[in-house]
Amino acid sequence: MILYKSMSEIDTMRKSGHIVALVLDHLSSIVRPGITTWDLEEAALDFLKATEPSAIPAFKGYMGYPTSLCVSINDEVVHGIPSKKRIIKEGDVVSIDFGVFYNGYAGDAATTIIAGKGTPEAENLLKITRESLYEGIKHAKVGNYLHDISAAIQEYVEDHGYSVVRELVGHGIGQSMHEAPQVPNFGEKGTGIIIRPGLTIAVEPMVTTGNYDVVFLNDGWTAVTTDGSLAAHFEHSLAITSQGTFILTEL
Repeated sequence: MILYKSMSEIDTMRKSGHIVALVLDHLSSIVRPGITTWDLEEAALDFLKATEPSAIPAFKGYMGYPTSLCVSINDEVVHGIPSKKRIIKEGDVVSIDFGVFYNGYAGDAATTIIAGKGTPEAENLLKITRESLYEGIKHAKVGNYLHDISAAIQEYVEDHGYSVVRELVGHGIGQSMHEAPQVPNFGEKGTGIIIRPGLTIAVEPMVTTGNYDVVFLNDGWTAVTTDGSLAAHFEHSLAITSQGTFILTEL
C-alpha cells in the first residue's frame, strides 16, 4: 500500500533530507586516498551528532545491517560495509549512501566521488549517472506514470553506452526507510501507477560501465558487478505535490 504524505509530513521530511544532504556534503569533502572506509563511518556519526543530535542513523540495524553508512568502491554497486581494513586508493570510485530518521520520518540519499584524480572513464561514468538521476526527476510530476521516471533514466544511461542495474531499485520513503512503490531505473514509459500528490520516493540510478548483472558477496550485503566493471550510484529523496516536485535531499 502506498502511503501518501500531507504537506506537514513533507515539511518534516524536508528536515530529514536536509540533514542527510549536509552529512553527504561533509563526507564528500573528506574522501581522499589513504583514509579507510571506517574513517568515513566515524566522520558521518560525528558530524551527525554535532549537526542534529536527535537524528538517528537509519541504516544501522536495518535487517541486520551492521553500520550507519554504505561505502562502495569501484565494482561495488551498493551496500559496501565500512571497514578499518579498507583503504581508499588514488582514483577509486567511492559511492556513499546515508539515511536518517528525524521526528519519525526518513531521509535517504547517495553520491559518488572519485578519490584524488580519476580516469576519464570514471569521471564520465559519474557525470552520466548524476545526470540520469535528474533526467528521471524531470518526469516525477503529478499525473505522469511512475515508470516515466524509470524510462527516462534508462534511456539516458543507455544512450551514453552504460547499463542500469536491474536487480536493485529505488523505493517509497516516509515513516519507513523502504515503502511502496518500488521505483526501478528501467522500464516502459506510460506504465506503473499514476503519480498522485503526496507521493514520496527515493530515486537512485545505479549505473555500470559494463553489463547490469550483480552478485552479492559473502557478507550478504555488498553488491558487485559480475564483470568487474565500474559502478556509480546517485540518489535523492523526492516529494511530489500539486505545487511541484521537491528534492528533499539537495542542499
